[in-house]
Amino acid sequence: MAGKRNAGKKRPSMFEVAKFAGVSHQTVSRVINHSPDVSDVTREKVQKAIDELGYRPSNSARALASRRSRTIGLIAGGQRFYGPISAISSIESMARQHGLFMTVSMVHEALCTQAEFDDLCRTFDEMNVDAFILLTPTDVMFSAACRTQVMQPRVIVTSTHGSIGVQDGLRLMSPADRRRVSVVGMDQWSAMAEVMRLVVEYGHRSVLYFAGPKDWRDAATRLLAWNKLCATNAVNSVTVQCNTWEASEAYGKMNHILDNIGRTGGSLPTCMVCANDSQAVGVARALHEHGVRIPQDVSLVGFDDMPAMDNMFPPLTTVRPGFEQLGVAAMREALYLLGEGDENSFAASRHGVGLVSAELIKRSSIGPVQRR
Repeated sequence: MAGKRNAGKKRPSMFEVAKFAGVSHQTVSRVINHSPDVSDVTREKVQKAIDELGYRPSNSARALASRRSRTIGLIAGGQRFYGPISAISSIESMARQHGLFMTVSMVHEALCTQAEFDDLCRTFDEMNVDAFILLTPTDVMFSAACRTQVMQPRVIVTSTHGSIGVQDGLRLMSPADRRRVSVVGMDQWSAMAEVMRLVVEYGHRSVLYFAGPKDWRDAATRLLAWNKLCATNAVNSVTVQCNTWEASEAYGKMNHILDNIGRTGGSLPTCMVCANDSQAVGVARALHEHGVRIPQDVSLVGFDDMPAMDNMFPPLTTVRPGFEQLGVAAMREALYLLGEGDENSFAASRHGVGLVSAELIKRSSIGPVQRR
């Protein structure tokens, strides 16, 4: 059986493999590193020796030889949320496909300080990571990712807008650092344009928009895009500002609005657009408890297409971001900056951010405006 002759013995070296196969240790190295400069016959002979001896390449030795650790350092916020976790899973999967190892550190997206971020980068630097991928959903994390001092290439995953613009963030870096940086994100603008197109198509001109927390860049970008679209399409929109993404907060705010309408005799807008699906769940619950039907009385739209949204009653119309594609794009950018892959081709780009598309998923929670 392969590797049996070394059972219980010291781990075999590359030199032992070379001696067993009758080749130089440089040839063994070329086979291990998949060099094309080895004949098929020699490659087969070396592989047979590797299998017979049970040889396993030392990652540290390979790193010394190539000056690469084959390790990517990932710092990410938003670990409690569907989108970031989906993107992280995709990044890790693609890294493995390319023979790379991910070392991951999760931080609190709102409480992360510059000092904490810098300490994590220094720790990863001591591990000799080849590049950084930084998932920065909030303004504080994006600023930290731009200010931190690292020599390795870095890919920043974020949205186009917030309290600090992407270009302003990049200007915090030296010109040399900027040449080793790529920024990727989700195309919030086109997604919100698709939502607006559907809202207008069904005749809605009065909308409640439930905005996400102000320090989240996705929330800021969606709100900015939505307000600009409302002005262009003559839609009257009132923003309900939420401090979290949680269903419970949106539920409480919707209840308060419905109670006020009940007391004052006002009219409810014909459509509710929420910055994420959790908010839409809370809004739907409040509407149901007040006897307001979806979509007969009001329409409802979410964002994220979280699991089970197609099984809400009624199934929720929402936006399905390409979280998997976002992770792939981030990893491809890292490979490109490392000189190991081709440059990405993005369908859209805004403000220096390569954008991944999102898809509007139309379900039965939206319908035409009914006469009142």
